[in-house]
Amino acid sequence: MSPHSDSATSQGQRRTGDDGTPGAHRPAVRWALGGLSLSVLLSSLGTGIAHVGLPALTQVFSASFQQVQWVVLSYLLAITTLVVGVGRLGDLFGRRRLLLAGISLFTAASVLCAAAPTLWLLIGARAAQGLGAAVMMALTMAFVGETVPRERTGSAMGLLGTMSAVGTALGPSLGGALLAGFGWRALFFINVPLGLVAFLLVRRHLPADRQGSGTDRARFDHVGTLLLALTLAAYALAMTLGGGRFGALGTALLLAAACGAVLFVRAEARAASPLVQRALLRDPVIGAGLASSALVSTVMMATLVVGPFYLSRTLGLDEAPVGLVLSVGPLVAAATGVPAGRLADRFGAQRMTLLGLLAMTAGAFALSMTPARLGVLGYVVPLAVVTAGYAVFQTANNTAVMADVRPDRRGVVSGMLNLSRNLGLVTGASVMGAVFAHASATADVASAPAAAVATGTRFTFLVAAGLVLVALAVVAAALVRRTKGRPAPAGDGTAARPGRAGWRRGW
Repeated sequence: MSPHSDSATSQGQRRTGDDGTPGAHRPAVRWALGGLSLSVLLSSLGTGIAHVGLPALTQVFSASFQQVQWVVLSYLLAITTLVVGVGRLGDLFGRRRLLLAGISLFTAASVLCAAAPTLWLLIGARAAQGLGAAVMMALTMAFVGETVPRERTGSAMGLLGTMSAVGTALGPSLGGALLAGFGWRALFFINVPLGLVAFLLVRRHLPADRQGSGTDRARFDHVGTLLLALTLAAYALAMTLGGGRFGALGTALLLAAACGAVLFVRAEARAASPLVQRALLRDPVIGAGLASSALVSTVMMATLVVGPFYLSRTLGLDEAPVGLVLSVGPLVAAATGVPAGRLADRFGAQRMTLLGLLAMTAGAFALSMTPARLGVLGYVVPLAVVTAGYAVFQTANNTAVMADVRPDRRGVVSGMLNLSRNLGLVTGASVMGAVFAHASATADVASAPAAAVATGTRFTFLVAAGLVLVALAVVAAALVRRTKGRPAPAGDGTAARPGRAGWRRGW
């Protein structure tokens, strides 16, 4: 256990035990994980629950769908553009302090959302809520190394992944029930009691921040943070506004994102304390983990883009059964997360990363070949394989990447992991949607013939399987690089170069 976890036990864990044995510390660790898990649940719930209310918001505010869509976009943009920067702020100024501020902002913004008298105030409050969610997403994984013994890291990551999946699955169903029973304001007010509980758990049971040096504020990379935020905002807008069709605005935004990326790289090369250090990306475990996470998230978005059309147009399901089938994926991910973490602890994170990617490849290939005559079962079974593989991959990959990150970089690396996932999701929504529409050979997929939708579905999942194979190759190549560049073992059986013991144990 790290030195910081010792401070965690000194703050709250000793109150829970009577005999001073190691077992007496466990309840407080569980409470700390409870606070982190609730933070993850809130951020993922905030993403999924608002979609249900968009039709109602168009009527309440007499607005177009394009206008109310910003209720979702503002939240996602705030998370995507700020998640790396707030992770670095946590490293410099204290993760516990910043996490408490993020939960407070998220909760207060939820109240503002519920009370918003106009659409544009609601959109602004949602952006503030997204900032709070970015803090929670960036810092929860960073805290695992300070609160959980090293040999239980995978289990803790699996729990956080499970709570993320639960929030995603719960969003539409809970949102529908709240909307029907209490109106649209309840969609946001439900976060308030949950936020208060998360705040109390984090405040009481997470380790205190170390005292930073007086030069911390000067070390924060303001220019790099601003350039990265603007670049990511341009890219995310290009991917979401066009719906897969890049007109003049989308092209201009992509060009702006490309220019911003070049400027960001140049600024980081000159910065005294860069936001993203090149050494981090050159690390084979971190670089491969970020790249594969983006690819795999792009693939997972295909199930959300393609699934509703295939189930309704090809299989002829009504809206309620379609929603039920679509909930299978998040439920499988929720059920797989904790066992996947335990397997990563036992057999090694890298081995389980490859196993998850192999399962995803098999499931995606099965979806690309499943005939429509097999009905719902022919779609659900391969989908469950894909989703279970994703849960295994996500848990093991997060564990591998975060295993040996220096304490002063955990926040930024955690933020980069979340960023890679978000970029994959926004890219998948646009690119995989465009692939599906092209393969269906129709201008309007919503009214396309059943056979055309089936063809588009098969081709899209064939492309998805190819992307997972690319991710598999990236991870395998990183393993080869790491193995060839590894120094000979020292006399005591440990690697002469510290920093990736988890990689060695995994194999």
